[in-house]
Formats: sequence, C-alpha cells, structure tokens
Amino acid sequence: MRKGLFLVVFACVFAMFWTAGCTDKKPAAADSLAVDTLSSDTVLADTLEELMADQSIPVAADELFDDFIFNFAGNRKQQIRRILFPLTVVENGQKRSVSRNSWKTDHFFMEQGFYTLILDDRKQMALPKDTSISRVTVERINLDNSKVEQFHFDRTAGKWMLKSIEKSTVANNDNSSFLTFYHRFVTDTVFQMQSLNDFVTFSGPNPDDDFEELVGEITPEQWPAFAPADLPSGTIYNIIYGEKRVGSTQKIFMLRGISNGQEMEMTFKKSGSQWKLTKLVE
Repeated sequence: MRKGLFLVVFACVFAMFWTAGCTDKKPAAADSLAVDTLSSDTVLADTLEELMADQSIPVAADELFDDFIFNFAGNRKQQIRRILFPLTVVENGQKRSVSRNSWKTDHFFMEQGFYTLILDDRKQMALPKDTSISRVTVERINLDNSKVEQFHFDRTAGKWMLKSIEKSTVANNDNSSFLTFYHRFVTDTVFQMQSLNDFVTFSGPNPDDDFEELVGEITPEQWPAFAPADLPSGTIYNIIYGEKRVGSTQKIFMLRGISNGQEMEMTFKKSGSQWKLTKLVE
C-alpha cells in the first residue's frame, strides 16, 4: 500500500458484481454477451439481433421500462411494432414525420455494452422499479458536438411505445451545466484534478491488489492511482423515469455494464459555479 494513503482498509475478496441493469429480469440474450473492445461492440449488436430476431417482447417486460428497452433495442421486428408511426421528430422547433419504411433499427446503448444514468439524488435510484411510471425518456448525448436526442416512450394500454423524438443541444438540456462540466472533466486531465474535492470518499478495489477492497478517503494527489481507467466520453446515454428533472447542485453519475454486471457511481456537487467530485464507488 502506498505511504501516506489516508484510507481505512477492509481486506476482503473482491466480488463486486452488481445488478447489470435496474431490474432482475434482463433478457438472457443480453446476459450472455460481453463487450471488451470497440470491435466487439458490433458483434454484440449483431449477435443480439440474431438471438432475438424471432422473439416477441414478453408481456412481463412491459411492467418495468428497463426490461422493455433491452428487448426493444435488440429485436428489429418488435422495435417496428413498438413505434407509433408516422413517428414525430422535432428538431430546432421544426416537426417532421418518419415512416415505417424509412425507420432504421436503433440498438441504443447495446452497441457500447453499458449505459449511464444522471440522477439528482439517491431516491431516484428507486424509480426504475416503480411500476406506476408510464413515461420514460431515453437521452442520447453526444458530448463532442453538444447534441442531444430524446426518445420519448409512453406506456399505453399496458404496452411501451416510442411516441416521438426530440433533437436539441446540450445548452437546452436540463443537465446542461453538468454535461458541459463532465465533457471537460473526461477530456482535460488538468481540469479533472482541479475538480476533485479536498477529500474524495472512495470505495473500490485496491489498485495494488484487486482482491482487496478499500474504503475511506483519497486526496487529489492520490487520484491518478484510483481514477477509473475509461470514463465514458463521446456519446453517453441517460434515462429519465417519469419526472422531468430540474436543476440541482448534486449529480450522481452511474455507469452500469450490460454484460459484466459491474457498476460505478460518481457523485458530484456544485458550489457556486464549480462542480466537484466528492465520491467514487467502483
């Protein structure tokens, strides 16, 4: 262990295999796939397509959106059946319609093997399991070009349907301040160091021993040894369950693996105009 490491250490066998999605009923097809490299992203989508091509979306999948979206993203035939055509697309205030014949299958986050959530507080972690929710928005956020696509789903007559798509910019998003900050946080190492709290609460594997878990606090000087190797950048996703988000001074950024069951949680808090990382759980 490094000298001067301000950590309370609890040695244990590291077995951090968390729930891969927000439910316990994720399709078996998604469970059986792994994503390790960029090339395997395409393999994931193609294999998923083959395995689910002739399957119908289970009735039970409509109870919780997370169960539905895995089926919707991996099943071309069922995706077509769960879109309200002609599909309304709003971009820069202008409306247009997309016909059934011109729709192209969208695998959403299946192609990258993980998805992310941006929450305001820990209470929102329970929303994915709330069966009363009847409206969900999936956001595809391109941090590099500051574009956001919002896919609006409604549950009508017990079935989730894609009702509309809205295209906008990060500047017009409810999370605009955090998204602008996060983009710089993952692309500018100097800025990242400057955006750490004086002490960051940490829980995760010992960088010197994967079979040992550390719980405690780390300082900015120790951050390079504990920083996640590959923070999501470029295109990320966010899922908004039911409620429309309002500006808040805290954001919980969660990453959940589709195939490997791993989860990471980063808590950021805003003081004045500056966001700071205050907690990391791996």
